[in-house]
Amino acid sequence: MSSMPPLMSLNHVSFMCRSVSQSVKFYQEVLGFVSIKRPSSFSFKGAWLFNYGIGIHLLQCNTSEENLPKRKGVINPKDNHISFQCSNMKLLMLKLKKMGVEYVTAKVEEEGIQVDQLFFHDPDGNMIEICNCDNLPVLPLSPCRLRR
Repeated sequence: MSSMPPLMSLNHVSFMCRSVSQSVKFYQEVLGFVSIKRPSSFSFKGAWLFNYGIGIHLLQCNTSEENLPKRKGVINPKDNHISFQCSNMKLLMLKLKKMGVEYVTAKVEEEGIQVDQLFFHDPDGNMIEICNCDNLPVLPLSPCRLRR
């Protein structure tokens, strides 16, 4: 029996929101996600979004602000974040500027290969990275089989 679990891919990420409707609008307009049906058996307010093979589940926070990230502050690329692969970084930078979304850029260079990164916050302060990380090869540090 293989020691590798039978995982296939990342299914979704889930975020608590101050305003589900505001967050839905952001993920649709800025990142191109689409609202999809969510189970009607849920007894709490939320929304499901999907695109690019990934789901984003947004849950209305009705409790203390402790459950939410701090309000938008300094954009720190080292903070926890989700990352999306992008085929045209310049086009996305123009879109973010046009929409008034504040962002910072970074570059990673490794053996002549360059990766461009954009970091910004969603309305609730969750960090998002956009990158062309596929430029870097995935090189295992130990002899193991990777699933793509």
